[in-house]
This record gives sequence, C-alpha cells and structure tokens, in this order.
Amino acid sequence: MSHFNPESIKAVLLDLDGTVYRGSEACPDAVESIHEFIGRGFAIRYLTNNSAARPEQITQKLLNLGIPCEPSWVLSSGMTAAQFLKDSLHQTYSYIGEVGLGESLAESELSEVPLGEPADAVVVGICRSFDYEKLRLASNSIRGGAQFIATNLDPTYPFEGGALIPGAGSIVAAVATASGVNPLVVGKPQPQMVLQACSSLGIAPGQAIVVGDRLDTDIACGVAAGATTWLVLTGVTDEVPPGQLGSKTLQELISWLD
Repeated sequence: MSHFNPESIKAVLLDLDGTVYRGSEACPDAVESIHEFIGRGFAIRYLTNNSAARPEQITQKLLNLGIPCEPSWVLSSGMTAAQFLKDSLHQTYSYIGEVGLGESLAESELSEVPLGEPADAVVVGICRSFDYEKLRLASNSIRGGAQFIATNLDPTYPFEGGALIPGAGSIVAAVATASGVNPLVVGKPQPQMVLQACSSLGIAPGQAIVVGDRLDTDIACGVAAGATTWLVLTGVTDEVPPGQLGSKTLQELISWLD
C-alpha cells in the first residue's frame, strides 16, 4: 500500500508504454496532464523497461506527440543494465537486443564480444530478430559461466489499438529455459531505476510518485524504492485494487496533488 503525502511530492516518475503512450498514440489525457505537472513545478522523469529505447529517440517521439521531454529526463532498462555492468567487476559482455540496447551497453565502457563467445555477462532485452541461433548461443554462454542479466521480465507491452505484443520477458523466459539459469533483473520491478532518477534530481524516493500501468513492474518498483505509487488504467491493468492509489487516466492524479 502506498503512503500518500501530496505535500512531499517534488517529482513525477512516469512509465511510458501504457502510461504515456501506446505505440504511436498518446494515452488519453497524457499530453494535457504532463503539461500541467510541469506547469505546477513538478520535475518529470520517464522510466521505461524498453531496453531498445534511447533518450534522444524517446525525446523526439514525445515531442512529436506534443509531450514535453529532454534527453536527460529519460531512463531505460538498457541504461540501467549499462550502469550495472559499469559497477560490476565484469570485463566483457554480449547481448541479445536491439541497436538501442547495444548503444546503451557501449556506454559501460566494457568490451563487447560476439554472442556465443566467452563473456563475463550476457544481457537480454527486447529483440525483434530473436531466433533459435541467438537462443542457442546465449544459453551456451550462460551455461559456460556468463552472468545472465535481464533488462526486464515484461511478457508483453501495450501497442496502439489496444493490442499487446511480446515483450522482453518472453525472450528472457526462453533463454532461462534453455540455459537452466534464472536471470538477474535490473529493470522494473527492481528499484534501481527509481533510485537513479531520484539521485539525479537530488531528492529522496519519498519525494517522488511513480506512475505506471502495471502492478507487477511499475508499482512494485516504486514500492521497493520507497516512493509513492499511482496506477493508471490506460495500459495493461483494468482495475485499481484495494489499497492502491490510482485512476482511469493521468488527469485524476492532478487533483490528488493539489
């Protein structure tokens, strides 16, 4: 259960898929609400489990939708994975994922090796070109001793028109089954993304409200970090459970923050 104190909130930490947009469509009330958050002096950060996302791409997408954003406002699970690699004692890594994940991991300044070659870590995220060969190579490397790191376990994510399409968790599950090893997860629901965002803003987690459409990732992440949480019903979840703060769209959060 969230402990809500509106007077303490200084930042709104927003999930993206299913909270701010679905595919190429803005979620209902998202554009107006985010403008209002900023107008009222709240700092905004966008936290996404989409490991393929890069800050510049997300910024341009949001601006095209009429939603304010700057690259420094965006934090992805790929960026969190890169920070984990940087903080670890690993020297080499390989990965399954999109170009955006590769660019994020390159910022760790560790050495990338081709998938299937000996590596200290194998990072797995969303990958639209995932196939049997990638599964074989990754599972072999993990069985050989590489640490298995998952950007997130989301089985699906919301798309325009109300559709759900396979997420990184579906790929992670395949690699876990083939390798016999469960991954270390660095994205939501682990608290690292919220803690990183709050640190960059110079605030305590208790001064942030985490807003998302998934109880098992967005809300669980906020709770683990010690932030207030707010569930919206514009994505995966269709009902606010007892004891959880939430609303149909973002607009209703504004009145709570008054």
